[in-house]
This record gives sequence, structure tokens and C-alpha cells, in this order.
Amino acid sequence: MALSPDICILGAGIVGRTLALLLARERLNVALVDCTQPNTAPDVRAYSLNGAAKALLQDLRCWPEAPAVTPVHQMKVWGDDGGQLNFGAREQGVGELNWMVDVPVLQALLGQAVQFQPQIQVVQAPVAAPLTVVCEGRASQTRAELGVGFDITHYEQHALATRLMCEHPHEGIARQWFGWSSAPGMAQPQAQVLALLPLGGEGGREVALVWSVHPLRAQELMAMSPEDFSAALAQACGHALGGMQLSAKRAVWPLQLARAKRWIGPMPGQNKQAFALAGDAAHALHPLAGQGLNVGLADVAELVSVIRAKEFWRPLHDLKLLRRFERARQADVQAMGLVTDGLQRLFAQPGPVWQHLRNWGMLGFDCSGPLKHWMTHRAMGQSTPPKPAKSTT
Repeated sequence: MALSPDICILGAGIVGRTLALLLARERLNVALVDCTQPNTAPDVRAYSLNGAAKALLQDLRCWPEAPAVTPVHQMKVWGDDGGQLNFGAREQGVGELNWMVDVPVLQALLGQAVQFQPQIQVVQAPVAAPLTVVCEGRASQTRAELGVGFDITHYEQHALATRLMCEHPHEGIARQWFGWSSAPGMAQPQAQVLALLPLGGEGGREVALVWSVHPLRAQELMAMSPEDFSAALAQACGHALGGMQLSAKRAVWPLQLARAKRWIGPMPGQNKQAFALAGDAAHALHPLAGQGLNVGLADVAELVSVIRAKEFWRPLHDLKLLRRFERARQADVQAMGLVTDGLQRLFAQPGPVWQHLRNWGMLGFDCSGPLKHWMTHRAMGQSTPPKPAKSTT
């Protein structure tokens, strides 16, 4: 690099690029390590981003335009025995609940912004810097080399993702079903979570699927023909959007709840150098709440805030400084992990007593008023939610 880097970022995904752009605005020299190999396979992922994440990306002028971003006006959730939850933007006093964003488009926008930022240099290998931020994802090799433990709870579920064109428009509604499914080799039905998320902008008919199922069921679904798969999905969601047709390849991966035992520390064998973890390198959540990237971008915002507010005499490798970031983010991530893990385990419990309890709880929460309002706005990234809209009926 022409200038010695103040910070080296390992990983040039959405979290890493966003962090690099924000740090460059603080007049810091950044080395962004991009070791990703070109991938010709289409990326079927789409992320649900809340208001805080949108504001962060808009501030960087990297917020996509339609049809790469789709506002979600309403979310409907069905239990496995009559339970139901409804979240509406108007009910919550906001314009939208969240936004579904096409991953490749967002990555491309961030990549273009990085190219035009002179204080960021993209490199192929790590370079020495006072602070190294690891954003390599949950399978981070650097985290392992640093000796940081990664506590993992493996769910007996795999997530299957793809995209489909539907007979009926999605109307900006995110739909989710908790239920049960079986497959050859399974002794008894196992819990599943099926989500259809709107894509393609207002009035679109394309949806992103995230279907969390037992590994044997995932294997069966992956082996189906496109026609049989679409028919099985339409049946599983009660033909909510009419007929369906695959518009992308299917991808599958194992699900887990994970958290690094520590997020900061000194670089081994190096004086005046430290590291911090951010994004999936620090934590992993079940996708049922759609909060994965929101939590990662919140890591970025907090780390930049801590660096911006640091005392002028503190160096970037000061562990007391970095602990401010660690303490703030660990608390929020633990709370979100408890929510997603608790919901997954609650709906995985067999038997009529558990079934009645969880569906009764869904109906009660749907009518809870202030509690529902507060929880919804926490998920939307708002710490001080506005007052709910008064009913006009």
C-alpha cells in the first residue's frame, strides 16, 4: 500500500465492504482483503434489512433501486394449529416493516463505492495494521488461527433457498409457516419453517424461499424435479400464491446458533496490534427472524461509533477501547439469539400440550398491543418506537 493501513479488514462481503467505506469516511487508511474466487453460479440469496440497516446504506449511497429492493408492508405468520400473527406497517405507524434486498446488486454497489474511495486499497493477503477486523463469515479460518473459541449449537435442520415465480402477486407481504414434515428415513415428522419473501419490487410475482427442514427432508427436496418441488412447496404453503415455478437453482446449508467466546484481543506475537470480530465471524443465528445481516451491519455501526468517539490519545489497538464495542454488541446479539433459538425450540417440541401452548401464545401476542408494538420496532432496528397508529374502525 502507498500508505500504511490503520485498519486491515479480512473479508470483502457486505459487512466488510460497508465497514471499509465507513472507516474511510473517518479519514482512516483501510486495507480490504478480498480473497473470494469468481463464482459463475447465480446467487439466490435475498436479505431482509430493517430501517437501521437501510439508513446506514443510504448514507453510503449504496441503497439499491427497485426492482432490486422490495418494501415489505405486512408480515403474516401461521402456527401449526391455528395460531397466527399479523404485523402491518400502518398498524406500527411506519411506512414499511422492512425491505427485501437482492444480494448481488447490493454487493456490486458496495464494490463500486470501494473502487472510488482512495483511502481503501483492496489487497489479496492480510497486511500488518494496528487493528485487524475479521469479517470472513462463520467458517472464518483466521478466527480459528487466533485461538478464539466458537460455541456452536447445531440445529437438526438445513435451510433450503431458491426463488420462484408465482401465479399471484405477493402484494409486499412476507409469509411464514411453522409446521411439520416427513421424509423417507425419518422415524416421525420433524419441525419445519417455511418463508416466502417478496422480491421484484412493488406488484412483483417473484418470491425468495427459505425452507428450514430436517436434513433428510432437505435431501429429498433437493433431489426432486423442478415440477415436483414446486408442487410440494405450493402444497406446504396452502397454495397461498397459486401455482409456482422455480426461477433459480436450489441451495442448501446446515443451520446453527453460534457465538464467538471473545470478539477482541491482541494479535498473537505482535506488539501494538489487536483484532476484532464482526458479522458472521462473531455470531450466527437461525434465519427464522431474518435478522442475520441486520445484526452484522449493527456490529459495523457500533465499531465505527466507538472508533469515532475514542479519546485522541488512545491507539486503535487499545483493548479498553475495543471492549466498548464488544460489550455493546455481545448484549444485543445474545438477546437476539435467545429469541430465535427460543422460537425454534418451541416449535420443534412435539405433542398436543406444546402445540396448544405455542399457538395460544401466538394468538395472545397478536393481541398484546404495546408489547407487540415494542418487539416489532426492536426488530425494525428502532430503540425508541413511535406510538402505534390509532385504529380508525
